[in-house]
Amino acid sequence: MKCTIAMLAACAAGANAFVAPSAFNGAAVATRAQSSSAMKMSFENELGAQPPLGFWDPLYWLEDADQERFDRLRYVEIKHGRICMLAILGHITQENVRLPGNLNFETPFADMPNGLTAISKMGPFGVAQIVAFIGFLELFVMKQKEGSFPGDMSRINPFEKQWESFDEETKLRKRAIELNNGRAAQMGIFALVIHEILDGEPYIINKIVGDTIGNVFTF
Repeated sequence: MKCTIAMLAACAAGANAFVAPSAFNGAAVATRAQSSSAMKMSFENELGAQPPLGFWDPLYWLEDADQERFDRLRYVEIKHGRICMLAILGHITQENVRLPGNLNFETPFADMPNGLTAISKMGPFGVAQIVAFIGFLELFVMKQKEGSFPGDMSRINPFEKQWESFDEETKLRKRAIELNNGRAAQMGIFALVIHEILDGEPYIINKIVGDTIGNVFTF
């Protein structure tokens, strides 16, 4: 299959150090009653609130929110960012590399288009397999580790020992890097989809820089 799966999942879906455990992982949480302004001030110091935007909540999702809601939204943001990073990588890989053999009994992988148009070639059975696989991962594999920061799924992390060897400052820095990369990937895959729908040219950079220079950047 192809990582367009991840792209579709991302479109459909469309933490200073360690934070308190929250109910989004099934655990009961006791939170102190705080005023809206006090909670907002605490969120302004959370991981990810940084220049140039700082604390940015244009849809007011954190208005009167408690820590449990913030943790839930952060968990969803991180998961979407990870999906979109895979989608970007899959989109670029699919543009350049194809697996040998056939997708089914009659369609070679080499003949499969990239991006959203691949859906029309998969057929209902292929789409059903994708949905079932994503559902399996969501329900049984990609589970939040109880009592840890949002997005910590270290029970399936092969690099857990290496992670635990880092000091707290390094962990915070790496979490911030992942958060920012995920945000960039969400914007990136959104742009690829929009340009594909508009003119069938998702890699608009090739047109912007021209054919000569564009050969260096061609994906």
